[in-house]
Amino acid sequence: MEQYKLFDAEYKFASLVWENEPINSTELVKLSRDKLGWKKSTTYTVLRKLCERGILKNEDATVSAIVKKEDAQKYESQTVIEKVFDGSLPQFLTAFLGERKITEREAEELKRIIEEATK
Repeated sequence: MEQYKLFDAEYKFASLVWENEPINSTELVKLSRDKLGWKKSTTYTVLRKLCERGILKNEDATVSAIVKKEDAQKYESQTVIEKVFDGSLPQFLTAFLGERKITEREAEELKRIIEEATK
């Protein structure tokens, strides 16, 4: 699971790939410049690192994801809950919601998710 750990800049870069895959590496360089303000060398360095870690792949100048966005999000959320809330999902939800009110629809969706997780 540790392979799914993405630093902030890496996550933003991977998000560009997730949103546009498969994407030509030249187009990815342009997108990284426009969205992240990166130079070509930075883009290729981060791309190489994420390919080495098995998160992305670059075949014939076409970049796509090996690790899906949902898997990276799952890892990140589990890490936050473990590290900050001692693994307590109720503590996390209490802190996350704070004084915020959720809609009836959001409440129903959360109930459905909880019911599925307890089956």
